[in-house]
Amino acid sequence: MACQACHTVFPELTPFGRTFKLNAYQIDNLPQVQGITSSKEYELLLNQVPPLGMMFQASYTRTSKPLPDSVVPGVNAQDGQVLFPQQASLFYAGRVAPGLGAFIQITYDSASGNVHWDNTEIRYARQVSFAGPNSLTWGLTVNNNPTVQDVWNSTPAWQTPFDQKTSAAPVPGASTQIDGVLAGHGVAGLTGYLWWRNSVYAELGFYKSSPQGFNVNGLAGPLDSTAGSALTSNAPYWRIAYEHQWNRNSLSVGTYGMEAKLSPPGQPVAPPSDRFRDTAFDGQYQYIGDDHIVSVQTTYIKEKQHLDGSFALGLSENPDNDLKTFRLGASYYYHRTVGGALGVFSTTGSTDAIRYAPAATFGFANNSPNSKGWIAEVSYIPWQNVKVLAQYVAYQKFNGESNNYDGTGRNASDNNTLYLLGWLAF
Repeated sequence: MACQACHTVFPELTPFGRTFKLNAYQIDNLPQVQGITSSKEYELLLNQVPPLGMMFQASYTRTSKPLPDSVVPGVNAQDGQVLFPQQASLFYAGRVAPGLGAFIQITYDSASGNVHWDNTEIRYARQVSFAGPNSLTWGLTVNNNPTVQDVWNSTPAWQTPFDQKTSAAPVPGASTQIDGVLAGHGVAGLTGYLWWRNSVYAELGFYKSSPQGFNVNGLAGPLDSTAGSALTSNAPYWRIAYEHQWNRNSLSVGTYGMEAKLSPPGQPVAPPSDRFRDTAFDGQYQYIGDDHIVSVQTTYIKEKQHLDGSFALGLSENPDNDLKTFRLGASYYYHRTVGGALGVFSTTGSTDAIRYAPAATFGFANNSPNSKGWIAEVSYIPWQNVKVLAQYVAYQKFNGESNNYDGTGRNASDNNTLYLLGWLAF
């Protein structure tokens, strides 16, 4: 199956790609390897050609002003960072058994030097003929990152053009739990979903912290106070969306969110905990023509923080805070070969002298989490599995200020980043 059947430009999904994912990464017309008993029961049903893939990324990153040396005062770190590779991944995306499929990504990350489970989900789905043939798809998904199971590119896990990231440049220090923070802590989720007439989508489930990999020595073990922060109870997750398709266009609007109770950093996995309620709204528009592809994605996330545990321990100035994130991005591609993207982003929230404390380079001199900026990207895709990208990120505000945001003279614009990426998949 050609890449362009499921993707406009990776990782953005087409309407067919969304259907393929919601049906557990399966279509019925691929040749299968079958094992059938004498009673005509399937014991094995696999694609003749395993749906395996590999990805290799190499990058160059340069900030407007070099970062200071992390040990020696008064000197700078290397000006311009080459990562070769930035990361390398192995993928499986397809059928496991009738109705059961998986998207599995195992990644080597050069920044940490580790191999880890990346975006991964296992999905079971069935279709029901109700008021029309195959009018309802229902399913279950087990995954390791809230929104990684989502089929629209307006939610955090796959939102473009904000999905290209490098560890060699500083990023704002405040973000909501659903916007990647929980994924960094290690979670596992189980959700169930309904997809009605390719239009109405509803999903409900919960997440829980992973029981392995949190200990400071890196060994497997039960969650305890060595965890950076862990869910103290099941965290409910919800998602509702509506999509309308006409001609070569599609438009979706929706809401998603979750409520998470987390132990404060370095504290036992027990009350009192901090409670975070993230409520988000999102939308996406796509036009997919023979020559032109246009996409627009946006999301707004509002997080209410009730910091009972942190406040009692003196880890926050306020018992209650809020944090809000907004992103809007648009992209255009000609013949799926040459294209570009523009985006704007902002984070605003409550000031807190303890949670947002001053520190060199990564601190908050005025105790504010506010950041904003824009992003521009140009891409060239000579073949479906090769992408060359140049991206520029410009900050108008970083960790609360435009000038001297960290109290040591570093400005927001000093973190403006040029990012060059080579991407190969096969």
